[in-house]
Amino acid sequence: MIQIHLKEGTPFVWNAEDAREIREQHRLTGCLVGALARQPQQNMRLGLPLQLLPEEARLLLEIKAAVLVRSMPGGEQDVGNKEMESYSSDSDEDGCEKEKRGKEEKILRPEVEAYQNELDESYKEQRRLAIENKKEFLQSHVMHMPTGKKKSKRRKQSENISICTSEQPSSEANTSILQELENLESRFNFPQDTMMVQIPTARRGAGKLETVDWNIPSDHWPYPGQQNHETRYRVLRDLWDKGYYISAGNKFGGDFLVYPGDPLRFHAHYIAVCCPYKKRIPVYSLIAMGRLGTNVKKTLLLCSVDSNGDVTYTSLQWTGFQ
Repeated sequence: MIQIHLKEGTPFVWNAEDAREIREQHRLTGCLVGALARQPQQNMRLGLPLQLLPEEARLLLEIKAAVLVRSMPGGEQDVGNKEMESYSSDSDEDGCEKEKRGKEEKILRPEVEAYQNELDESYKEQRRLAIENKKEFLQSHVMHMPTGKKKSKRRKQSENISICTSEQPSSEANTSILQELENLESRFNFPQDTMMVQIPTARRGAGKLETVDWNIPSDHWPYPGQQNHETRYRVLRDLWDKGYYISAGNKFGGDFLVYPGDPLRFHAHYIAVCCPYKKRIPVYSLIAMGRLGTNVKKTLLLCSVDSNGDVTYTSLQWTGFQ
């Protein structure tokens, strides 16, 4: 079951496998908003968590593919926030805050020690593999070291030039390599800073979680019953049922972008704008939306939900003067 975590009313997915399942099996894209661990100072490529639209999260919840959860107050996930708050607290509360931090450190200590043990074991294993690789490299050089006649070399002397051959085997080179093999275990330098570290693909230390009822509006999930949310959800669900991929359409001035397939392979065909049923739209707004859709080579869809819950679509295309 996919876990959708709520943070200040915004749904996030922290697990990499869940994010992949959402895209591949449920045709929902979301938006990656996390920085990459190896390239944190750029925003061209982003990573976990995956931020979902409220309508996308509701669709997953309605088809029973996910569960909506939130972190309990006072759990391990709030330790960082509490520490920041403690610095801005009054001096009278310093003793109390220190006591709280001491308790929180005791809670986190087993996890920290377990993680450090994992790093130590990983370092030992990587060092062992690096030594084996070095041994194979040196042994291969010993096996391919020439032992027969050397090629004739021309030696230039001050008075005359003579050509001589040497039949001595390269014993000195073999001896140095064998000595290096004997002392490889003790002399091998493998700095701990160069070891490979596994980057978690799921949120660690989430603490205690509680399930949120997505059918009932609350401070953490205020969307049920809101007219705008209900209209947007009906439109998204209808387009999703028709087999389209849907993503946020903010960058094109709409509510959704509608794709015939995966957005990694296709351009969006439609810009969906959700409007209340039978509400008048100013002419200049229609012209602006029509021109915008034409400039980006997309068809504008005006989407409304009637009293029966059916979605109606009106397409706009700017054709100019004939």
